Amino acid sequence: MTIIYEINPPKVIQDTILSHDQLSESVEKLKERAIKIGQACDGIHLTDSVLGIPRVSPITAGFFIRNSNNKIRITASIRVRDRNLTSITQTICDAILLNLNGVLVLKGDAPPFGPKDSGLIPSDVIKQFNEQGFGKRIDMYLSISNSPDFEKIHKKVEAQPRGFVTQVISSIDQVTRIIDKLKPQGFKIIPCVLLSSEKNKKSAQMLNLDWSEYSKDLTGFVKQVDRIAGNVLISSPNDFVGALDLLHSLK
Repeated sequence: MTIIYEINPPKVIQDTILSHDQLSESVEKLKERAIKIGQACDGIHLTDSVLGIPRVSPITAGFFIRNSNNKIRITASIRVRDRNLTSITQTICDAILLNLNGVLVLKGDAPPFGPKDSGLIPSDVIKQFNEQGFGKRIDMYLSISNSPDFEKIHKKVEAQPRGFVTQVISSIDQVTRIIDKLKPQGFKIIPCVLLSSEKNKKSAQMLNLDWSEYSKDLTGFVKQVDRIAGNVLISSPNDFVGALDLLHSLK
């Protein structure tokens, strides 16, 4: 069983820009959580400014985690919406130098202020970086819908990422359909499951997620997803304790 846990790095703005002491305190909390999580799962994935709200760089967060755990697999999201190719190249090089294992290149949520879109397409970015040889140094992933139209994702397939991370899934059928189509082509598939708990209900509503099929037996559902895909990504943005309990139940 290969279980990955998703962590949102600390925000850098909460009404106002946080002080150095406040940021340091937030990073310490991140490191403490990562240590607890690292004892119960196989990998950690760090998000990149979810909802466009500025947060500590996932690469920097990955560095702090790597310093305290040199065995766990660490991956990080990289937004292209508000970056240019030079900036993305620097970020991927940083990830390689800091011994991160992979990057998920995605569009990212629109920021609340400032320019909304650089115009870059994640699949184009992956394709270019593969041509430059970065794919030999670090695993690069693209995101995919939980119910993709396979006729419309040919650019993602042609970019030849290491694999795909799904949007949050709600059924085994969704996982099986994606695996049957893409795994024979050599792609690694990482299904994402949102922890079904009261604290995560708001997130589920934002994602239009119906978790009724798995909420009564979350542990069994996650184990079944893992058997089919070979791994699973657990997301629980508002319920760390519940996520930790789930991870321990899976061991």
